[in-house]
Amino acid sequence: MLALIPLLPFAGFLVNATIGKRLPKPVSGGLAALVMVISSAIAAMQVWTLAGIAPESRQINQTLFTWVTSADLSIDLALRLDALSAVMILVITGIGSLIHIYSLAYMHEETDADYARFFSCLNLFCFFMLMLVLGSNVLVMFVGWEGVGLCSYLLIGFYYQKQSASDAAKKAFIVNRIGDFAFILGALLMFTTFGSLDFTTVALAVKAMPVEATFGTLSIISLLLFIGATGKSAQIPLYTWLPDAMEGPTPVSALIHAATMVTAGVYMIGRNAVLFEHAPMTMTIVAVIGASTALFAGTIGLVQNDIKRVLAYSTVSQLGYMFLAMGVGAFGAGIFHLYTHAFFKALLFLGSGAVIHALHGEQDIRKMGGLKKHIPITYWTFVIGAIAIAGVPGLAGFFSKDEILFETFLHGHQILWVVGVLTSLLTATYMFRLVHLTFHGEERFGHAEPAVAHSTHGTHLHDAPAPMAFALIVLAIGSILAGYIGIPHALGGHNTLGVWLEPAFQATNCGAPVTTGELAGLALEECLPGEEAGAAGDHASLEITLMVVSSLVAFAGIGLATFLWLKRRDIPARLAQQYSGVHRLLLNKYYVDEIYDATIVQPIKVVSEEGLWRGFDVKVVDGAVNGAGYLVSGVSIVLRLMQNGSVKTYAASTFMGAVAILAYYLWR
Repeated sequence: MLALIPLLPFAGFLVNATIGKRLPKPVSGGLAALVMVISSAIAAMQVWTLAGIAPESRQINQTLFTWVTSADLSIDLALRLDALSAVMILVITGIGSLIHIYSLAYMHEETDADYARFFSCLNLFCFFMLMLVLGSNVLVMFVGWEGVGLCSYLLIGFYYQKQSASDAAKKAFIVNRIGDFAFILGALLMFTTFGSLDFTTVALAVKAMPVEATFGTLSIISLLLFIGATGKSAQIPLYTWLPDAMEGPTPVSALIHAATMVTAGVYMIGRNAVLFEHAPMTMTIVAVIGASTALFAGTIGLVQNDIKRVLAYSTVSQLGYMFLAMGVGAFGAGIFHLYTHAFFKALLFLGSGAVIHALHGEQDIRKMGGLKKHIPITYWTFVIGAIAIAGVPGLAGFFSKDEILFETFLHGHQILWVVGVLTSLLTATYMFRLVHLTFHGEERFGHAEPAVAHSTHGTHLHDAPAPMAFALIVLAIGSILAGYIGIPHALGGHNTLGVWLEPAFQATNCGAPVTTGELAGLALEECLPGEEAGAAGDHASLEITLMVVSSLVAFAGIGLATFLWLKRRDIPARLAQQYSGVHRLLLNKYYVDEIYDATIVQPIKVVSEEGLWRGFDVKVVDGAVNGAGYLVSGVSIVLRLMQNGSVKTYAASTFMGAVAILAYYLWR
C-alpha cells in the first residue's frame, strides 16, 4: 500500500503523457485529479495505521528491490513512513489533490494537448515529491530531489513560447543545479564517513559521536546538505529563481510554493536532525541565513505590484522562518509551520489565480481595486489566507509562527527573535496592502486598455467556477483549523503535532533494524517514547508574553496597511517619491539579479565565448583537427604528382632517388 501512494500519480503521468492529448479534457484532467485523490486516501489510511503503532517503533517500511550493489555497498529502493514523512505525504497528496481539482477549471481554455501535458507534469511533480519524502536513504531522496527540479523546469516553462517563461524555467533549473552539486558532495562525504546512505544508520552512527566543537566532518557534511537546501527552498544566496517561477500557470505556483519543491530543503534538514544537532556551527549558519532571508524577502514584498510576485517573496520569507526554526533546533516548530503554511499559501496563490482568471490575465494590483463585491468567494477566502499568514490569533499561522518565535527566544537567540518579529510586522503589512489594493477602494480595472476594460468591467466579472471555489473554501477552512493540532502548553493545549513528530528527530532503530556493515553492532538507545515537545510549564508565562507581543505586531501591521493603502493612499505615494532611492532599491529587489548578472553570468559568458569557444575550441581544437586535414591534403597533393602515370616522371624520380642515396653514402 505504501508504494501505491507515489505510483498512482506516476500512472496518471504515464497515461496523460502518452495518450492524454487524444482524450477529452474532462477525462485527462479528471484522471489526473482522481489518482491524486486516491493517493491521498491511501496516505490517510497509512497514517492511521502508523498512528496505531507504539511511538517508540512507529515506522512502516517497504523495500521494493535491491537497487545498487557494489562490493560492500548495497542500496535498496526502499520506502519508509514515519511521523515526519506522514505529515509530508498528507500535505503533498491533500493540497496536491485540491490544486489538481482547481486546475480542472483554471486550465480549461488550453488546447487538448497542452491540457494533457499540464496534468501529466503536475502528476509527475507529485510523484517525485512523494519519492523524496518517503525515501529511506539519501539516494532515493536524491531521485525525488532531482525529479522535482526537472518538473519545476517543465511547469515554470509551460508557456515555452514566451521568452520570459523559458528564461525563468532555465534560471530555476540552473540555480538549483548549483545547490544540488553541493548536495551530491555532502552525500558522497556522508558515504565515505559512515559507509552508508541510510538515514537511520547514519543517525545512529552520528549519535555515537561527540558534538563537534569546531568545524569538522559532520559540520562539512551538514553544510553541504544545507547549501543544497538553499537552492531547493530558495534561501540566500540561491533564492532568485523562485520569484521568476511566477511565469508558470498559477496552480503550478501554488504547488511549488505550498506542497512540493520549496519545502524539500526544510524536510531534508528535519530528516537529518541528529546530524545537524551534532554540528552546532552549521546550525548557527542555518538560523542566521533563515532569519536574514525572512527579513530580506519581506522588505522586497512590501513594494511589489504583481499579485503573484508579492506572494512569491512572501514564500521566500516564510521559508526563512522555517529555516530559522531548524537552525535553533526547533525541528517540530519548523515542520509545524511548513504544514500550516501549505494551507494558507496554497489558498493565497489559488485566490490570486481566481482574481487573474476574473480579470482575464491581469496581474498588476495597481489595475485592480473594488473587486470585493464582484468576486465575494475569492475575496473572503483570500482574506482568511491573509489573516492566517499575518499571524492573527485563532488562525493556523498564529500557532506555528508563534512557536518558532518562542523557541528562538527560548534558545537564547534574542537578536534573531527581533528579526523574526520585524518580519512578522512586514508580513502583515504587505499582505493587507495586497488585500486593500486588490479588493478595496475604487475600481481601477475599468480604466485599463479598452479591450481589457470591456471584458472586466462591471457585470462581466465572474467569481471562481465551482472546482476553483471548492478548493478555495476547503483551503480556507484548513487555514483556520490546521493550527489547532499544535496548541501550545501555555494555552492549555497538548501540542499534539510536536509530540507526534518528536520520535522522528531521534536516532533509534526501533521498528527498522540496522544491518549495514559494522554499524549493526552499535549499542542502541532504549526504545522509549520521546518527551513532549513544546514549552515546559515554567516557561508558560514567557510564552504567553511573547504571544501577546507577536499578536500586537500582527494587528499593528494590519492597521498600518489599512491606514496607508485604504484610508490615506496619498501617503505611500508621497513616501515613495520622498525616498525614491530606497523605493527604487526595493522595487528592483536590491538589484541582486543585476549584480549576479554582472559578476557571475556575464564573466562566465565572456570566458565561455571568447576564451573557451573562440579561443580554445575554434583555434586549438578545431585548429588541430583542421590542421591535420590540411597536412594530409598537402602531402597527398605532393604524392599525387608522383603517381601521374608518366614514364619520364617515374625515371626522373628514380634517378633523383639514386643520386640522393649515393650522395648520402659519399657524405658518410
